[in-house]
Amino acid sequence: MDRIDVLVIGAGVIGLAIARELAQAGREVVILEGQSAIGTGTSSRNSGVIHAGIYYPTGSNKARWCVEGRHLLVAYAKQHNITHRRTEKLIVAGASESARLESLFKTGLANGVDDLTMISGQKAQSMEPELRCDVAIHSPSTGIIDVHDLMLALLGDAQAHGATLALQSRFDRSVWANGRWESEILGQKVACDWLINAAGLDAAAVAGRIEGLGGQHIPKMFFAKGSYARLQGRPPFSRLIYPVPVPGGLGTHLTLDCGGQAQFGPNVQWLDAPSAQQIEAGLIQAFDYAVNADELEGFERDVRSWWPALPSGALSPGYSGVRPKLAGPGEPAADFMLQGPSDHGCAGLINLFGFESPGLTSCLAIGRAVRAIA
Repeated sequence: MDRIDVLVIGAGVIGLAIARELAQAGREVVILEGQSAIGTGTSSRNSGVIHAGIYYPTGSNKARWCVEGRHLLVAYAKQHNITHRRTEKLIVAGASESARLESLFKTGLANGVDDLTMISGQKAQSMEPELRCDVAIHSPSTGIIDVHDLMLALLGDAQAHGATLALQSRFDRSVWANGRWESEILGQKVACDWLINAAGLDAAAVAGRIEGLGGQHIPKMFFAKGSYARLQGRPPFSRLIYPVPVPGGLGTHLTLDCGGQAQFGPNVQWLDAPSAQQIEAGLIQAFDYAVNADELEGFERDVRSWWPALPSGALSPGYSGVRPKLAGPGEPAADFMLQGPSDHGCAGLINLFGFESPGLTSCLAIGRAVRAIA
């Protein structure tokens, strides 16, 4: 039986960042990915925004890792010539929402986002003439990054330090035996000192295949589909435009990709719990990622609350993704759950549950946090 130091399950942006961090520390790492390519789940279906760290409760994992991760990510992108851009962001509100915006502003400052300013609607309009709002938060440090380029750089770094990527390699089960985790993968057995579950959408399913991990340590997962609409033609905005957050997400906002194309979203569509058969087969294939044309009316309505001159019929269906969540409809947003031996009592095991936004921004900080445990 082959024996390695670390087995990382999941080759999304977070799994790759963890593998890179541990490989650079001199550990022998194998990255296990059930799909035929890296990052085919949540990582490839997000807006690529580098968040500043405004939205998350002060002291939470999301707040700490987002602020730390943003600094690390921008420096990493510069070092590796990864396509990225500081776009800035305006979070906009009407007069009736000004108290909520003020609260958000205070949270951002408390989280260490020290370049935020509250500005008037008139000032915001001077920055973005097509915009209409009564008050706004200006976030100069928000940006965008090419996620695919980032994942390739992370994988390249990990492989340069000896890590191995195994594609189309489904994790079947693992059991603690002889002071190590003995895992079955496509009928073969691999022993490792540390088993790291960074399987994203499938994290709870993977945890259920780890013998000795009590069911009480596997949280209930919820799944929310977020769809985007594309703007036909060039946008009149140079900055990202966000409304005040809504339950389950950040509201229908304008993001820009690295080529300057604009998209609006995501909306929030709570999905039914997947079946046992879907869970067993893997959840990336379980969800319908189609964006229906009948959703465009809702996008237009939301966007016109801050861009009233949006031309009729200017939107077309874009892409969608599914977010793994630890809180369901009507519940307060949950924090990232990084679960180590001190939490569940299993030596050499780390689980990552509910790693949605701002997981991309936070990925390098998350890698460091995992290294501190393993």
